[in-house]
Amino acid sequence: MTQPVPSPLGPIPQPGPAPSPLARLRTYFLTGLVVAGPVAITIWLTLWLIGLIDSWVKPLIPQAWNPNSYLPVAVPGVGVLAAVIGLTILGFLTANLVGRTVVQSGEQVLNRMPIVRSLYKGVKQIFETVFKQDGTSFRRVGLIEWPGPGLWSLCFITEPARGALAAGLPSSEHVCLFVPCTPNPTTGYLVMMEASKVTEIGVTTDEAFKLIMSMGIIQPREAPAAKLAEPPQPVDRSSLAAE
Repeated sequence: MTQPVPSPLGPIPQPGPAPSPLARLRTYFLTGLVVAGPVAITIWLTLWLIGLIDSWVKPLIPQAWNPNSYLPVAVPGVGVLAAVIGLTILGFLTANLVGRTVVQSGEQVLNRMPIVRSLYKGVKQIFETVFKQDGTSFRRVGLIEWPGPGLWSLCFITEPARGALAAGLPSSEHVCLFVPCTPNPTTGYLVMMEASKVTEIGVTTDEAFKLIMSMGIIQPREAPAAKLAEPPQPVDRSSLAAE
């Protein structure tokens, strides 16, 4: 009688017992929750944001131009559309000479107000830095060994240290970093660190926010890492003496 030849890959795994009907219902429910949950939350947040903008802008729209004055039901998004059109027209007017003159006149009035002046300048500088077309603020993501050895934190690379800030730091090149907190990335720490100690990674800003808000559950795609700047190589003093 011939003996069965053993498989070189080891014993063949036997199929497990079939799941019970209750286990199948639980699997179906969790699958539906995974599919419907993100969609429901996205729709709710979108409607909430639209309603918030509408509540700010709708009171500023004249009744003659407000379509909700003629329709039997309120149409969401009227305030959002009016805000987009208004900001576009404002940008168009500001781009010409007359618009710039009006803006400069308004800024001169604000500059004469002690508390409002500082607030306006700070907010304006933040908006100009974040939304400028050729800027890289908050568009590069990196890793730093912080807050201690062997502990790595995700950071957003904002701007290189300049002016009085750079003068107060050591002579090596430093960059300003924002280290966000988890799961709320709107809070965090401002850190000045040597550029050679910051490792820029191939992760987009959206992927970094997902990683932070999910507490590491949603991992970014794979991408090669790149250094911001290579650390200086030590000088070989023996070779200098031989020369």
